[in-house]
Amino acid sequence: MSIFSLEGKVALVTGAGRGIGRGIAEELAAQGAKVACAARSVDELEELAQSIKDAGGEAMAVAIDMGDMAALDSALETVVSAYGRLDILVNNAGMNARQPIDEVTEENYDRIMNINLKGLYFLSQKAARYMAKSGAGKIINIGSLTTGYALAKVSVYTATKGAVGQLTKAQAVEFGKDNIQVNAICPGFVLTSLTEKMWADPTMRQWGESRVALGRLAKPEDMAGTAAFLASPASDYVSGQCIYVDGGFMAGDNWPLPEAAAS
Repeated sequence: MSIFSLEGKVALVTGAGRGIGRGIAEELAAQGAKVACAARSVDELEELAQSIKDAGGEAMAVAIDMGDMAALDSALETVVSAYGRLDILVNNAGMNARQPIDEVTEENYDRIMNINLKGLYFLSQKAARYMAKSGAGKIINIGSLTTGYALAKVSVYTATKGAVGQLTKAQAVEFGKDNIQVNAICPGFVLTSLTEKMWADPTMRQWGESRVALGRLAKPEDMAGTAAFLASPASDYVSGQCIYVDGGFMAGDNWPLPEAAAS
């Protein structure tokens, strides 16, 4: 069996209804995993689960509200009851709100923190207990460019994703004794149904593509391959890493240095 195979593994992917989460769920299923597709609304999830089944995979839809701590237990119990175990957790669910710092309300702050950080923290804690019983596991947190790079008007989101980067390392240190590897994928600029309106603006699109070494925006599938690697035995000695899947954004910028100045 290939070291990249996920045959016999059970994965829970949050925020699986669309975009990056959907792409990851589909790829994990393609590699042989049984995938529990989770989100607040199950309508899109039922269609996704059926699509995976039609392609020869195995999947189920699970309702989960990352801001409701009791719902986390319920979702995990549903998955383990159906599939008997949990091997892989992909913490993809999240939200953002674009506001200058001086316009952020306490309500908005708490909502983003609860979903992006608190929910991720406690879902990981609870999932790790199931993984420990099986003797191994993989936790994949979804960070952001803002895990290590600040952007204006998304301060609360930036704070949560920066925390996710450090939490990934702390989880790797503590869960290592149970043979659980924890890593984060930090996506670059990704074109999804949620971001297509923003990237439809010509000025925004030109700016985004100009900052990426590969000269294009990412697709959800660009994250799926990295997730499949981190979920597989091929990454059994990889833990505590934040992997930027950003087309080269974090590597640096193409400095438009005039020829005269260069000489």
